[in-house]
Amino acid sequence: MTGPHEDAVSGHLPASDKVLADFEPAKKPKRNKFAFACAILASMTSTLLGYDIGVMSGAAIYIQKDLKISDVQVEILIGTLSLYSLIGSAAAGRTSDWLGRRYTIVLAGSIFFVGALLMGFATNYAFLMVGRFVAGIGVGYALMIAPVYTAEVSPASTRGFLTSFPEVFINAGGLVGYISNYAFSKLPTHLGWRMMLGVGAIPSVALAIGVLAMPESPRWLVMQGRLGEAKRVLNQTSDSKEEAQIKLSDIKEAAGIPLDYDDDVVQVTKRCHGEGVWKELFIYPTPPVRHVLVAAVGIHFFQQASGIESVGLYSPRIFEKAGITSRGHQLLATIAVGFVKTTFILVATFLLDRVGRRPLLLSSVAGMIISLGTLGVGLTVIEHSEKKLTWAVVLCILMVLSNVAMFSIGMGPITWVYSSEIFPLRLRAQGASMGVAVNRVTSGVISMTFISLYKSITIGGAFFLYAGIATVSWIFFYKFLPETQGKTLEEMEGLFGKFNWKGSKGKKENEEVEGNVDGQVQLGNANGQSSA
Repeated sequence: MTGPHEDAVSGHLPASDKVLADFEPAKKPKRNKFAFACAILASMTSTLLGYDIGVMSGAAIYIQKDLKISDVQVEILIGTLSLYSLIGSAAAGRTSDWLGRRYTIVLAGSIFFVGALLMGFATNYAFLMVGRFVAGIGVGYALMIAPVYTAEVSPASTRGFLTSFPEVFINAGGLVGYISNYAFSKLPTHLGWRMMLGVGAIPSVALAIGVLAMPESPRWLVMQGRLGEAKRVLNQTSDSKEEAQIKLSDIKEAAGIPLDYDDDVVQVTKRCHGEGVWKELFIYPTPPVRHVLVAAVGIHFFQQASGIESVGLYSPRIFEKAGITSRGHQLLATIAVGFVKTTFILVATFLLDRVGRRPLLLSSVAGMIISLGTLGVGLTVIEHSEKKLTWAVVLCILMVLSNVAMFSIGMGPITWVYSSEIFPLRLRAQGASMGVAVNRVTSGVISMTFISLYKSITIGGAFFLYAGIATVSWIFFYKFLPETQGKTLEEMEGLFGKFNWKGSKGKKENEEVEGNVDGQVQLGNANGQSSA
């Protein structure tokens, strides 16, 4: 007869002796407050772009009136910042590999500070364009580096939540810009728009100083051979010591450092400043890298091609076309746009690590398609009506708000989260900068052509076009973007290079592939064929 003592010795407790805790699932780790603080500080750099989008939507009205410029000049003024930011985003990848992620964020804030001052003191259109050029470079740096840094310091369990912060602060900056428009609209015309643009210099200084309190990215530190510093940062930003050790081993392997090297500083022979990365991305990409590049470029392109910048930058004109004639009421309506965007982006941050990237993105784009199509109908009805139709005006306002809400709950934040987490470590900085470059080019084209577009095909037709583009984007996302929720950055490459991730079968096959060849991912051989 076996007694309780014998059961204990054998390692098996009778069912009656088990406590309730034995049947409970493992508790999720508490949110890492230090990683949370770092993500907030880094992501606040994105307010620079948000503020510019918001403030320019209203400032352009008064600039056109004060400087007597044409609609085409307004389009150029508004849209060129996105094109100028290409310079910053293209340079940011190499700069961040050289200076480090943290000092690149400081550089972004400093450049924007100079640009904001130049715009605020501009005396003519040419002077204003010089300020836009400088500010655009700063925005390009900020857009690329904020999500990369945040992804690299975030624990896998909350990476979606933390990496969505840049989009949160873009929207928050936009809301502040809309409020600034309304607040300074009461000043004389020549002074009001200069105040709107010039005050953008204030937060950039505070951000540049605040960022100095953050640690450097542990992945960048490992790439430089500074293992001792990397260990300390990983211990601070990981959910547990065990996770920190696993991360360190994965990063060392990705950086080409032998796992048995444990000195605080080691010599790194592998390239760590971006040499050869562009060749690996574009000339000799492996199937997973090619798939990652297509996914990153595609999501950035469709984020902007679906017309969100037209709504953000030209909302007063859209509301005017919808029948709101009062300038003050138009600016108040834009504040509502900013408020809705900011509210729904905050909701999205809590859903990213619970619902997952893929379901949230597809639902978001579906909502945008409906909103854009309905907005097109409402604006077309108003344009062809001889009298004011209150129901159509209300419908247009609601659809503008619905469109930005649907964008902010999925497409907006997921673009930055997804593109910053899917690239392998050796390609991450340059790969992310490539995504930002596509984002900014598309944004520039959309914002520089909106007035001309709606004059050519009507304002309703413009939104029908955006709805069509959003439909194509839904198909693209469904086909090409696998779920990345819960994966570590070092595991990402195993999800790409194949198209069978849907359902449990795809997940099982992914896990089997990840377990091949001593735990390393092997998705293709020298001939580019799938490994067995």
